[in-house]
Amino acid sequence: MLPLGTPAPDFALPDVVSGRIVRLSDFSREKALLVMFICRHCPYVKHVQHELARLGRDYQAKSLAIIGISSNDAAAYPDDSPASLRQMAEELGFVFPYCYDESQDVARSYTAACTPDFFLFGEDRRLVYRGQLDGSRPRNSIPVTGEDLRRAVDAVLSNRVVDADQKPSLGCNIKWRSH
Repeated sequence: MLPLGTPAPDFALPDVVSGRIVRLSDFSREKALLVMFICRHCPYVKHVQHELARLGRDYQAKSLAIIGISSNDAAAYPDDSPASLRQMAEELGFVFPYCYDESQDVARSYTAACTPDFFLFGEDRRLVYRGQLDGSRPRNSIPVTGEDLRRAVDAVLSNRVVDADQKPSLGCNIKWRSH
């Protein structure tokens, strides 16, 4: 896992909706940056996808920048192809860029392990949170609230320290291409 305090690894990835290249440097004005590794086919992401869209809407007017990234091997998982990801973003009304990491280099640089996987960076773009959205999982009957991630975001936005006791995210392994 990426250690807390690590600077945000750089990236330049195509947004599946607009086609424009999204870079880390595009997010220099916001107080916090949330990098989410998500995809379309994973049951864990499907379970929380409406909360991810709601998170984007809830914080749109606040100083939180969000980017969704899919790094799965689209040849092996066609639901995670850029065209399918674009449909997902449009259906859910994502208000943040959703990018495709075809080389999988960005996922590696973030040490992303699963979908969903969340990385929250403070104003200095150093890692302050890498953990779960909340305690909800498919089939565990805990409601999806985003409470763990929202608590961390709210702490950053109000200049408070983020609790270092963080539960790792749980989901489907990133689908790495075989070389």
